[in-house]
Amino acid sequence: METINWFCLKTWKQSSVNTAWCLLGCSIGDFGTIFFFQIYQVDVPILFIMTLAILNGLITSIALETFILCLKHPFLFSLKTALGMSLLSMVSMEIAMNLTDYFYTGTAKLTPSAVALMLMAGFLTPLPYNYWRLKKFNKSCH
Repeated sequence: METINWFCLKTWKQSSVNTAWCLLGCSIGDFGTIFFFQIYQVDVPILFIMTLAILNGLITSIALETFILCLKHPFLFSLKTALGMSLLSMVSMEIAMNLTDYFYTGTAKLTPSAVALMLMAGFLTPLPYNYWRLKKFNKSCH
C-alpha cells in the first residue's frame, strides 16, 4: 500500500488554488439560485431549492472552467477537460455549502455570515480529497 505524504506544502498550495477556482465556479450557480428564490419568495420546498442550487453550481463550475481553458485551448478540448473534473469534489463542495446554509439559517437564505460559513465549508470539505488526488494521480480537479 502506497503512503501519501500529507505534509507537502507545494501540493497543499496547488490543491488550495484548484479548490478555490472550483469554489468560485460552484458558488456562482449555487448563490444565484438561492438568491433568486430568496428575492422572489417562490413557495417551493427547501430541498428543491438546494437541489437546484447544487445542479446550477455544477453547471457554472463546468462553464467557468471551459471558458478559462478556452483562453489557451480549443473549445472541444476545454469542454472535455471541464467535464472530466472530479464530480466527487464538486458535489461534496456543493452539499457542504448547502447543509451549512440550512443548519445556520434554518432555510435556504444568503446572509453575509451564512455566505462566509458556506464558502469556508465549501473550500475545506473537498480540499483533502483534492490534495490526495493531486498527490496520488498528479490530477487536479481542474
